[in-house]
Amino acid sequence: MKQLLYAATGLAAVAILPATAAKAQDASWGCQVLLCAASQNPSWHGVSYCVQPMTKLIRAMAKPGFSWPVCHEAKAGEPGRQEYADCPEGSKVGYSERGKEGNRRVPDQCVKTVNVCKSRFNSQADKNGLTIPVRRAGRDSDNRSGSCTKEISSMRPRRADPWYFDIPNDQGVKQRHWFNLNL
Repeated sequence: MKQLLYAATGLAAVAILPATAAKAQDASWGCQVLLCAASQNPSWHGVSYCVQPMTKLIRAMAKPGFSWPVCHEAKAGEPGRQEYADCPEGSKVGYSERGKEGNRRVPDQCVKTVNVCKSRFNSQADKNGLTIPVRRAGRDSDNRSGSCTKEISSMRPRRADPWYFDIPNDQGVKQRHWFNLNL
C-alpha cells in the first residue's frame, strides 16, 4: 500500500507543479488506471483526472486483442473479476442451470439447507427444551421425500463493484480494492 500511496502522492505533487515540470498525465496508462481504480471515496467517477484514462480503458476493452494496461511499479498485475457477492453465512453457492454434459454454468444462487420438521407437530422436545425432529414414514403434500431437510435457493447478490486489484502493501501483503467500469 505504501507503494501505491507514494505513487499517488507523486502524481498529486506533479499535478500541482508548474506547466514546465512533469505532469500527472505523464504516468503510464497502467498506473493511471490502477490509481483511479483504487480510489474509494470518491470512486474514480468523482475524480476528474480519472475520467479520461478510465473511459479510454472501457473503450479499449471493447476492441479485439485488448490487453490490460499494467502498472509494473505497483506489482499488482491485471485485475480480477467476481460478478457475484458472497452468499450469506449459513448458505453455499449454487447453480441455477447446467450446461451440456452436466457442467455447471453460472454460480448465481445461494442455497441453504433448512430443517422443515421443527415447526411441525411431529417434533419432540428433549429434556433441555431443544426440538428433535422425528422423521415421518410416508409422504405428504409438504414433504414428499419424507426427509426433515429441504434446500432453499435464492438469487445470489451481484456486486456493485465486480472488478478488483490486489495491491501489495508495504509488507508485501496484498489488499483487495474493488471498483466498477460503469460510465
